[in-house]
Amino acid sequence: MSKEIQTIDGYGGLPMLQVENPHSRALISLYGGQVLSFRPHGEEEVLFVSSRSQYERGQAIRGGIPVCWPWFGAHPEDKNKPSHGFARLSEWRLLSADTGSDGTSRIELELCDTPQTLSLWPHPFSLRLKISVGISLDVELQAENLSPEDMSLTGALHTYLCLADSRHCHISGVDDTFYVDALAEHRVTLQRGKLVINEEINRIYRETENTCILHDPGYDRQLVVKKQGSRSTVIWNPWQERSAAIPDLGDEDYQHFVCIEAANTIHDAISLAPGGTHVLGTEIGVISYGSDLPPL
Repeated sequence: MSKEIQTIDGYGGLPMLQVENPHSRALISLYGGQVLSFRPHGEEEVLFVSSRSQYERGQAIRGGIPVCWPWFGAHPEDKNKPSHGFARLSEWRLLSADTGSDGTSRIELELCDTPQTLSLWPHPFSLRLKISVGISLDVELQAENLSPEDMSLTGALHTYLCLADSRHCHISGVDDTFYVDALAEHRVTLQRGKLVINEEINRIYRETENTCILHDPGYDRQLVVKKQGSRSTVIWNPWQERSAAIPDLGDEDYQHFVCIEAANTIHDAISLAPGGTHVLGTEIGVISYGSDLPPL
């Protein structure tokens, strides 16, 4: 492990990796395999974590980039099983951590099946989480089917992005894209123009591989969110009433984050043959206003 990466006892005594290299700083929890912080030098924090988040084994950490796997949302058949799967509630093993000559730190974590996971989901598997901390943050989740039969899965990199004030922000990159609206009986609607964050939002944008750009004038920046291995983009903000009803979220937290998630939902579930692999990824970059943006 390079000097830019340190193992620490983090919040709640959970084991974490603290990264500080020539480009940026980051914090990664081995519990959940969850990136909790990413801050390029000279910039504001990119990832939001609730001040009321619980750092306890058996509880999900509210914020950062939770790994939702091997199902997204409630279990399709048994609502008593953990929401968003078990990966974010599991201890991940550190495989490698190093910083290259380019100043980028690269960390690889692993999660494999156990008797506990097999009781929830009867498939042997291997998960590799590859995290690159540099000028941008790049997270790749590689799933491998180790069972003798096909396995179907959904999931997401449930990214919470930090905002100065959501009421003054908007998202581009979803124009002319159909979405499923979870707040309107899952009605399918066509997005027209930019997405303004001025109310509760819970949408699955379907059949899209587009890059999204979060425009945040309060922090004088744009967050560029790319993805791979996903044809669903989930965008979520609970707004005021819903935020106040979530125990591990502050009443006013809705003003300071929005989730833009690279996802595989029921609309684009992944089927893996024995020995097959799938990579779900997201990359987040920061661009100041006035700088050139990548094409959408």
